[in-house]
Amino acid sequence: MITTLYLSNDTSARAAGADRLAHAWEREPDLQLIRTSSRGAFFLEPLVECDGPAGRLLWPRATPGDLPRIRAGIGGVQLSDVPFLAQQQRFVFSRFGQAEPLSLTQYRADGGWQAADRAAGWSPETIIQEMKASGLRGRGGAAFPVWNKWDIARRTASDQKYVVANADEGDAGTYCDRMIMEGEPFRLIEGMLICAKAIGADCGYIYCRWEYPAAAGAMRAAISEAERAGALAVEGRPFRLEVFRGAGSYVCGEETALLSSLEGGRGMVKVRPPYPAVAGLYGKPTVVSNVLTFATVTEIVSRGAAWHAALGTERSKGTVALQLGGRIRQPGLIEIPFGSTLREVLERFGGGMADGGRFKAVQVGGPLGSLFPESQLDIHLCFDAFNDAGAVLGHGGIVVFDDQTDMVELARHYMTFTAEESCGTCSPCRIGSVRSRELLERIERGQGTPADLELLADLGETMKATSLCAHGARGPYPVLTAIEHFGREFRNRLDQADA
Repeated sequence: MITTLYLSNDTSARAAGADRLAHAWEREPDLQLIRTSSRGAFFLEPLVECDGPAGRLLWPRATPGDLPRIRAGIGGVQLSDVPFLAQQQRFVFSRFGQAEPLSLTQYRADGGWQAADRAAGWSPETIIQEMKASGLRGRGGAAFPVWNKWDIARRTASDQKYVVANADEGDAGTYCDRMIMEGEPFRLIEGMLICAKAIGADCGYIYCRWEYPAAAGAMRAAISEAERAGALAVEGRPFRLEVFRGAGSYVCGEETALLSSLEGGRGMVKVRPPYPAVAGLYGKPTVVSNVLTFATVTEIVSRGAAWHAALGTERSKGTVALQLGGRIRQPGLIEIPFGSTLREVLERFGGGMADGGRFKAVQVGGPLGSLFPESQLDIHLCFDAFNDAGAVLGHGGIVVFDDQTDMVELARHYMTFTAEESCGTCSPCRIGSVRSRELLERIERGQGTPADLELLADLGETMKATSLCAHGARGPYPVLTAIEHFGREFRNRLDQADA
């Protein structure tokens, strides 16, 4: 009797040992091993699954020697017995852990491609109205209403229009776009086809981060499969879709810099307006959205706008994909409706601090995100609560730091990142980030003065107010919030200079 086991082929799962298991078991008789997408519970990887009478049984952190007991069904746990997974409300990631990434046949059998088929029978105006009714806002950080961007591109007359998926997922601690591309690439293609129908485009690009070779390979394979199946078409005409590998610049996550790179130039931010929806790639109307946004579009068209609008908060509709990392027990991806507090997420899903660690701070929104102390953990995870707090939810990255973290060193680290990744277009970012880094280096060496802290604050406010894009405008936030909440550590370094 053949035993069928399921094992993730996601990059993080392979890094945790999934390939080691696959290699060890590849010659085992009567064993079929199916590589799948990942459930995102990376603290359980390598995670082996097997069909049971009441659904999948899971064997977390499996080793090659576990095969006999897995075959015998000994020690497996039900999915419902894993709180990290059972307490989520997954929609975009509902099939992750089960899907075979490159099987269009299975994707269709599981309900995939329904959205593309449905949108094919709608007018562009109906599609955009559906996006408007859903309340969908972009998931890449700016949270711009999706329908508005699409409507501008639709109404702009042009002989050529483009759809571009921003897969340059550069925020430290984020990986949901990579998971989608590796785990369910047809979901992204569906969302891009729906957008193409809405704005009248017949060409698209997936701008994939250089550090994501497996994701780029999966997308290329999925595009080829969709072409073979005759599914890559809009209004009966072929839709040309290509994968473009970025060159490793963080600032290419900004849409105008991304388009400059896609055109073959250096990734430099441009002055707006005009916005890409009016004059984007090669000067033509272009919709640029990140991978998670297009993947959510697919779910909205499939389930209906009312479903999406019923989830979340008043102005942050739907679900949010949060990626938990740092010094917590249970790092991984969760999908829940907008509105939970940061404290609830860390305790309920993060499982609290890792062994030996005591909480000190958490950063939300990537390397340009604000730092929150324990007293601010009751903030609600939605666009507007973060905006009111002068913070950004960004791409949903959450990184926890313990009490051994040196906040002066951390602030210097983030400003160094901002300086090194600045594209150099505007002087507030190009010069302000370098001068700020130099001040922090002096403070870190114990050679700073109180005037240096005042100058840091002044430079930070100037960068926030006058930088051309979010890279320079957000760059000071980690430093300023570190000084605001952990000022004693900075003053102690100044005291060392006085001694």
